Amino acid sequence: MAPAGAKRGILERLNAGEVVIGDGGFVFALEKRGYVKAGPWTPEAAAEHPEAVRQLHREFLRAGANVMQTFTFYASDDKLENKYFEHVEEAEWAVQVLKSTGKPVAANMCIGPDGDMHGVSAGECAIRLVKAGADIVGVNCHFDPLTCVQAVKLMKEAVEKAGLKAHYMVQPLAYHTPDCNRQGFIDLPEFPFALEPRILTRWDMQQYAREAYDAGIRYIGGCCGFEPYHIRALAEELAPERGFLPTASEKHGPWGTGLEMHTKPWVRARARREYWEKIRPASGRPLCPSMSKPDSWGVTKGHSDLMQQKEATSQDQLRPLFDKCSATQ
Repeated sequence: MAPAGAKRGILERLNAGEVVIGDGGFVFALEKRGYVKAGPWTPEAAAEHPEAVRQLHREFLRAGANVMQTFTFYASDDKLENKYFEHVEEAEWAVQVLKSTGKPVAANMCIGPDGDMHGVSAGECAIRLVKAGADIVGVNCHFDPLTCVQAVKLMKEAVEKAGLKAHYMVQPLAYHTPDCNRQGFIDLPEFPFALEPRILTRWDMQQYAREAYDAGIRYIGGCCGFEPYHIRALAEELAPERGFLPTASEKHGPWGTGLEMHTKPWVRARARREYWEKIRPASGRPLCPSMSKPDSWGVTKGHSDLMQQKEATSQDQLRPLFDKCSATQ
């Protein structure tokens, strides 16, 4: 046991059965705020507008997050030739290198229940990561919360069946993605500028937090699309287990109880859990389809059409892509 007043690390907390709340999606949040360029998604804001990055960290902290991740997504000289960790072999290499630091290693895959891009199952991915030395395994990004929870359930079952031990984490999208294929939301025609109709409500987030906790996941956070109020919803749902509410809840009554002070009686009647648990939000768009047809261009297995390049994309390169995109709409 750590001495009184000593800081406890992530493994000490998880070993003690604590719930750790993660932060949210920095690139999407900062892009909406005008500090990140969509497409490259590089973290120049950390150098150009550090105050904006600090403020978002503060907001996630105030909302209840225990862990503040550095804003380093895609922070490499060449922005990486292809986005990592959709293939378990790459993640294994990273775990092996990180294990040499002597620090706890958490390894998340960018996968859903169907496994990685080479057909390795979610369960087998987890087993391989644990054997490589990962202390915490899970998934992040690409899919909605309940899809990601299902993937981590498969990981947990496989690890336990193999006689191995690990902690589990999940950091999903804040978007509903029931129509996504194995590649996730980047294949949706709405990606990345028309995803707002898919955003989960705070009540959806409370359901996610409870399902993740009931599945045995103790590191629960978010990725693209998560805003501080989503993190606050996770913290509020799990307040009984954590023993406290976040600071941001001072201005937010549980299950909308603050509405009891509203001037309109029909709005005051919504100040109850039963109302918000059963709400089925409308899109407000009469011709909005309930599902999309993913573009299904293929998966990032190194095909020349899918590789990124350092120089600007030429019009000759863009023209056939425009034609293909039009054909899929």
